[in-house]
Amino acid sequence: MSVHKIILVFFFFCFGATTFAQSAHIKGIILDKKNQPVDNVNVSCPSKGTKSNENGFYSLEVPANQKTIVVFSHISLKKVTVAVTLNSNEDYEFNLVMNDKDEQMGEVVITVNNKKRVQGITIIEPELIRKIPGANAGVENILKSLPGVNSNNELSTQYAVRGGNYDENLVYVNEIEVYRPFLIRSGQQEGLSFTNTDLVQNVDFSAGGFQAKFGDKLSSVLDITYRKPTKFGAVAEASFLGASVAVDAVSKNGKWSEITGIRYRNNSLLVNSQETQTNYKPTFVDLQTNINFKSSDKWEWSFLGNISQNDYQYQPLTRQTNFGTIDNPMALLIYYEGQEKDKYTTYFGAVKSTYNASKNSTYKLIVSAYNTKEQEHFDILAQYRLGEVDSNFGSQNFGNVSYTRGIGSQLNHARNDLDALIVNTELKGIHNWKKNLFEWGAKFTRESIRDRVIEWEVIDSAGFSLNTPILILPKNDQPYSPYTGPLVPYNNVRATNFVNINRFSGYVQWSRKGYIGNNEIWLNAGVRSQNWEVLGDNLVSNTQFTFSPRAQFSLKPNWNKDIFFRLSGGLYHQPPFYRELRDADGVVQPTVKAQQAIHVVLSNDYSFKMWNRPFKMVSELYYKSLTDVNPFTLDNVRIRYAAANNAKAYAEGFDFRVNGEFVPGTESWFSFGYLKTEENIDNKGFISRPTDQRLKFALLFQDYMPNIPSIKLYLNLVYNTGLPGGSPSYADPYLYQNRLRDYRRADVGFSKVLIDAQNPSNKKWLQSFKELAIGLEIFNLFDNQNAITNTWVRDVYSKNQYAIPNYLTTRVFNVKVNMRF
Repeated sequence: MSVHKIILVFFFFCFGATTFAQSAHIKGIILDKKNQPVDNVNVSCPSKGTKSNENGFYSLEVPANQKTIVVFSHISLKKVTVAVTLNSNEDYEFNLVMNDKDEQMGEVVITVNNKKRVQGITIIEPELIRKIPGANAGVENILKSLPGVNSNNELSTQYAVRGGNYDENLVYVNEIEVYRPFLIRSGQQEGLSFTNTDLVQNVDFSAGGFQAKFGDKLSSVLDITYRKPTKFGAVAEASFLGASVAVDAVSKNGKWSEITGIRYRNNSLLVNSQETQTNYKPTFVDLQTNINFKSSDKWEWSFLGNISQNDYQYQPLTRQTNFGTIDNPMALLIYYEGQEKDKYTTYFGAVKSTYNASKNSTYKLIVSAYNTKEQEHFDILAQYRLGEVDSNFGSQNFGNVSYTRGIGSQLNHARNDLDALIVNTELKGIHNWKKNLFEWGAKFTRESIRDRVIEWEVIDSAGFSLNTPILILPKNDQPYSPYTGPLVPYNNVRATNFVNINRFSGYVQWSRKGYIGNNEIWLNAGVRSQNWEVLGDNLVSNTQFTFSPRAQFSLKPNWNKDIFFRLSGGLYHQPPFYRELRDADGVVQPTVKAQQAIHVVLSNDYSFKMWNRPFKMVSELYYKSLTDVNPFTLDNVRIRYAAANNAKAYAEGFDFRVNGEFVPGTESWFSFGYLKTEENIDNKGFISRPTDQRLKFALLFQDYMPNIPSIKLYLNLVYNTGLPGGSPSYADPYLYQNRLRDYRRADVGFSKVLIDAQNPSNKKWLQSFKELAIGLEIFNLFDNQNAITNTWVRDVYSKNQYAIPNYLTTRVFNVKVNMRF
């Protein structure tokens, strides 16, 4: 921890040498009484002025630390005058409704900065999400550039946060928890993320120390809000990887609005760049809609629905992977027979009702249902040859296998089927009372899972069938003596589970703003709990209970510089989801307890001006102590749990990010993260966890040509040190602590804006476009060989196990067209 403290103190003291400007910003959206955006509103203060755009949006720079009069005027609406007092570098959102009858006057005194900033929530702009290139572009693509968030698989939308795994992250859309399919084992199979970026309005992310109102997970919260349209519009995108269309619609009286998007995805372009030659026929498609109805000034209703289908057909043909060292080059050659046919069909629907009982009280009722039907069927025979590569440059056989060290075959079979139904009912309340904010919620969840697991693997090496090491069998000493024992699969998993889980959870929390002297403070304290019961055929029912207190404290000193300090943490629990209850044999263990972690997060948030442009620097020091840990192995994106709380662990690290307008008018950032996470299984001593990603650097950069601003550049750079490489089946992980090679990736995009508000077209057939742009994307610009896992192959002669990397995609080019109507 001493290294972290030195780094943190260094950044805190560096603030003294940074310049700042005594100014602030007020921005927001201006609507009329029908909730329609108003353009060409003059917004002015004594020194500056601006106008609202066609969406009603405005942004005005005002002097800080003094009362300033801001005037809103429009040719057909009455004038509005507001007196504001903002802190230095304050970025305050002020939304206004203008009318044609009465002039309005008011005063806004800002004493505590933006609520999300106080809570330590990272805000990501939707426009940035849509523009930044990535093999799986979207919200998760941007998250992977944040410190503390790691993913070494560009084909996957899953991510790990501060030493946790993929199952430890909460995802909400419009306050509704969303889920992922259960059986996916490879990033190739995932297809589409639930979140449709064309529908997004706000994206908030917290990497730890979050409030009690968020659910029972150990690592992070991704909170997404879909927008409510104010007028008709449409957006479309097409590329070599797929296409999407989204449509906004609003009724004449403004009470109804809906936004609907449909997406299609095909990863063939990416998968065909890998070492394994395949016949690959994937189809990923989803339809999503968000409908809003305002029945009165007090009552609002909304419906969020999603239907998605992933149809994955995979027929591998051949593969050659070169590995080893310069002195001892090796190669693995594989010839395949068979195929894999997977299908994941999900249905999701949620109804949300919001009742504004009074100015100070709001109630919300949320009912949702999620159904997934999943099929994972494959029979794949792999016949392999492991040998030494001819490294003599003058040889005619250079680069080919010159000496075979081992041959064999491997037959993998699966007939896995799962049908899960998850139903939620939640009631929430929000109350303001004398500068205090009280929030509470109660939720019931019913999970019904029908699961059949049939998997087996047979390994044959040079004619000798390899028996599983977990059974005590007669010694196989062929050909010197006959083998009289049974022939059994190397791996064999068979189970059928009919499981029901009932969960009751709730939370209560309190927040308050105040002062200590002239220093502003913000306090939050809360507690959440959960009681759950596991029921099922041939299971002894088991009921458990958790209690999780959490708190946050923020301080803004009365300094000239705009600095926040935050301390947050608490006791966090993760009651086991279905996958955590299922052991390596596929059998559900109902007695698995909730994993628990103590979070302590100390952070600093500093807003400043550089080159007369806004910047922000955020640094966080964190520590997590975990008990009742359920150990797991990670193979691509498939997680297999031990279904036993037989370990303890810790995670510690430091995150740093600086973001701002490195190029005027664009947002870019640089991230750095240091992480160390280890676990102690059965008191054998601490070893690296599968997600122990020590160092992380990331750069997200936007630029444009000064003389031709319609030509834009987007750059996404990520460097992660290698993850632990795992271990062979049934092996002791304490004996296999090697690491994969470092993950290095650069994705770059170039865009030419043909039509926008500043460059309208004179051609009649193009005048229906509000925006038209064409772009070129290059994924893995430097063609780095990144690995996600190892394939373990045994040399029958030397008895050695070779870790052969499974490489990801190479350099790929993509063309994209964006349209907005």
